[in-house]
Amino acid sequence: MRLLGFLLLLSPLDGYGFSIPGKIFVRKGSLSMSSALIVQNKGGGHGELGYQLAKKLSTNSKISSITILQDDACNDSKEPFKSYETDLPNVRVVKAGLSDESMTSKEMESLLGAGNSFEYVWDNASKGPVGAGKAICDCAKEWNTKIFTYVSSAGMYQPGSDASFPLPETTPVKESAGQNLFEKYAVELGLPLVTFRPQYIYGEKANKFDYIDWYFDRLVRGLPLPIPGDGKQLVSLTNSVDVASLLSSVLDNPSKAIEQRYFNCGTDELHSYDEVAQMCAGIAGVPQENYNIEHFDAAVFGKANFPFRPGNFYVAPDLAKEKLGWSGSSNSLKNDLKWYYEEYKNRRPISSTNLNLAKDWEIVKTISKRGSIYKKYDPACN
Repeated sequence: MRLLGFLLLLSPLDGYGFSIPGKIFVRKGSLSMSSALIVQNKGGGHGELGYQLAKKLSTNSKISSITILQDDACNDSKEPFKSYETDLPNVRVVKAGLSDESMTSKEMESLLGAGNSFEYVWDNASKGPVGAGKAICDCAKEWNTKIFTYVSSAGMYQPGSDASFPLPETTPVKESAGQNLFEKYAVELGLPLVTFRPQYIYGEKANKFDYIDWYFDRLVRGLPLPIPGDGKQLVSLTNSVDVASLLSSVLDNPSKAIEQRYFNCGTDELHSYDEVAQMCAGIAGVPQENYNIEHFDAAVFGKANFPFRPGNFYVAPDLAKEKLGWSGSSNSLKNDLKWYYEEYKNRRPISSTNLNLAKDWEIVKTISKRGSIYKKYDPACN
């Protein structure tokens, strides 16, 4: 059984936390008093949330110590994981194989340190009530955790043909979805569950870039942008700093958070698919006459490589603002695209030829005369 990547060996530090030579991993206060546990996945679309949440909680007077239980399948050479030590010096980090479906609550407790308990838990890793996911719920029950906050997904919503947007928290969900099963188990167990359902996330410490990169990949190479429908569909693209702010807002009104339980998680700033293209083009210095949006019929070509759903599918944080007093997003996509584009140029040089453009070519060659340029970046496009 692969239980541990490694477990930090800690020694007492005058009652103020734990240390290893030269490093303090928790702030003043014992782990059993106002202690926060963040269960963090290995990466992907939610990969930077643990990092951003730890930064946010470190300034909250209600939290005396922070522990990140990190899936050891993460890549320590990439963000945000490589910044843990420098940017989160007062956070204790414990690594474990969170994909281990045989992990028990006893093993989880041993991993975190016998006798330690956590008043506040944020789970940004579990995909269902099995293994480590079940174990963390069972431990939280034993700890008498005050608030158990779960990062779920708006992707499990199943809106009907008559759905109104933004999708409300009462939208039907896919019953078999792992996140839904996890929520149900936590409720059955009697945990003070609060669950947030985010959509598309980006950030400076991200390790998934598909959503916005899709636009820049085409714009900077003079390629058409195949966008389904009429391009007026709206999307909620949220900075991970704002997501962390939403996740921590449960501390501002715990009783209302637990009473409401389910919250959509996203920015209150919406943009159409075509608007995102226009903003990205402006940041990249591509004049309007030099790029071409090709709207296509998703009923014929499917979603293709487009990063969002073919039709409207977006949420808004109205309920979090009403119930939790969340003040709204502090970041805007338009402003963030400035630093994002600078990072993009370093990460994906324009000369890159390893792009998968076959589906783009299939679409565009039937509705455009601009197909020949594809061969430069993807030889499979004949």
